[in-house]
Amino acid sequence: MTATTTSDTTPPRRKLSALAGLLPFLAPYRGRLIMATVTLILSSGAMLMVPLAFRDLIDKGFVANAAADSHINSHFAALGLLAIFWAMATAGRFYFVSWIGERVTADLRSAVYRRMLAQSPEFFETTRTGEVLSRLTGDTTLVQTVVGSSVSMGLRSLLQFIGGMVMLGVTSPRLFVITVVLLAVVVVPLVLIGRGVRRMSRDAQDRLADTSAVAGEILNAIPTVQAFTQEGRESARYDRSVDDSFKSAIRRARLRALMTASVIAGVFGAIVFVLWLGAHAVISGTMSAGQLASFVLYAVLTAGGVGVIAEVWGDVLRAAGATERLIELLHAESRIQPPANPKPLPQTRQARIEFQNVHFHYPSRPDTASLDGLTLDIREGETVALVGPSGAGKTTIFQLLLRYYDVDSGAGGIRFNGIDLRDLDPAELRAQIGIVPQDAVIFSADASANIRYGNAEATDEQVQQAARTARADEFLDRLPDGYKTFLGERGVRLSGGQRQRLAIARAILKNPPLLLLDEATSALDAESEAFVQRGLEAAMVGRTTLIIAHRLATVQRADRIVVLEAGKIVEIGTPAELLHSGGLYARLASLQLMA
Repeated sequence: MTATTTSDTTPPRRKLSALAGLLPFLAPYRGRLIMATVTLILSSGAMLMVPLAFRDLIDKGFVANAAADSHINSHFAALGLLAIFWAMATAGRFYFVSWIGERVTADLRSAVYRRMLAQSPEFFETTRTGEVLSRLTGDTTLVQTVVGSSVSMGLRSLLQFIGGMVMLGVTSPRLFVITVVLLAVVVVPLVLIGRGVRRMSRDAQDRLADTSAVAGEILNAIPTVQAFTQEGRESARYDRSVDDSFKSAIRRARLRALMTASVIAGVFGAIVFVLWLGAHAVISGTMSAGQLASFVLYAVLTAGGVGVIAEVWGDVLRAAGATERLIELLHAESRIQPPANPKPLPQTRQARIEFQNVHFHYPSRPDTASLDGLTLDIREGETVALVGPSGAGKTTIFQLLLRYYDVDSGAGGIRFNGIDLRDLDPAELRAQIGIVPQDAVIFSADASANIRYGNAEATDEQVQQAARTARADEFLDRLPDGYKTFLGERGVRLSGGQRQRLAIARAILKNPPLLLLDEATSALDAESEAFVQRGLEAAMVGRTTLIIAHRLATVQRADRIVVLEAGKIVEIGTPAELLHSGGLYARLASLQLMA
């Protein structure tokens, strides 16, 4: 399953049920949920007692016995105690509900993030990272608002509405019946308009995610944008995306405003009409002044409850759309799964790799074979170079070895130390492999932490030794704080060659049985390349190594060179043998020499 934006074809009832996806995150906090419910009931009960207290105060204190100070004092004292109790219960409700909202949101963010870390590269071929980040931030904030505030307000208002309606019936059955009939008319627009708000909420969130995706993509490519002087074009593209998001949000806001206005106007109109009838009842003597006062207060509480419910309902609808989008990510399944009973890998310093009639098509390009019947045996401790034109399948071999993808079913397999990769836990397999990518990834941390990414338990001495082997120490020692120097986002404070040397040091520190070098020295000048090449050769001693190289001068010391073209092996042999064979390797070598 991928987390792409989908059209809104799901029935509204089912979409609202997306909130049920939050139940597993609420379940661990049953105790606090119970406390929140108890304080909610107590605070709502205290609120509903206020009109009764005012009724008795008016009828027994002001009207029936105005000269009796004791009645007035006792009633005001009761009101004061009721206010204190109400305040304490409300404070408790606010604390417990806020705690639950913050905790559930944090757990949800962590769960979605962990799920994303487990996805294979195939997932991110169809899902933009900017959209994922939008869901992790914007959508979880909506969920937090609802769980930590809106739901509590909605439930309180619902109890306020139900309790108020009951007390209205107790106070004056005749006026209560009239009120119910009038309020029933108000519910119809609430339901009809709510469906439109639900659809627009999901659309607005999708447009916001698109905006985040555009911004994330461009901000990560600022040098390229500026080099091609595309600032104006990208700014205009972002403006269009922001404008689309704005228009979608305004359509939702307009409909929500209409819904809120319809509900509040209808409810208060009904209440005013009923109060007019009540005023005549007091004049005629069929209702006391205290009863009318309490009826007014209960009518206000009921109307206020409906108004809050109408407002909260819009938030709940938005949260339903946000939850649905988050649950999509949470339920996204990676095609690369560990087997039910993974086989253990022996702990060795070297690795043997066997490709047995491997066929592979990328899921996004099912009609084009990236590997077509590849068979290759790489012995323990051997250094093998993979060369060939772009698109020949060199990088695909690395991705299959790391089990980012699985080979096509029914078409051979890849064995690591005699075990099929599909029988291994991907995490255990990758722990046995070190890689130096062509585009070195540097994290927003200091140099030491970036190297230690290869082995979190390494000592400072081991980190420094790995840096010396990769010839990274010569520039690290010149940094303001040495190995503790912060390198900036994506290592912007370093040159391309320096970033690559750090990546090499990281792989060396990992000390894996299999080392994968993907153009590991492509960003280095000739002098640095000579230094690093010696470091790499030291790291490769006694270790199985696969090298991808376009510059053939870097693979002259390989034990064998495998020449690929269109996913097939077309030549294999030592550098000297291939140079004199007159085949593809010889042509590539001659072109580089001529260049």
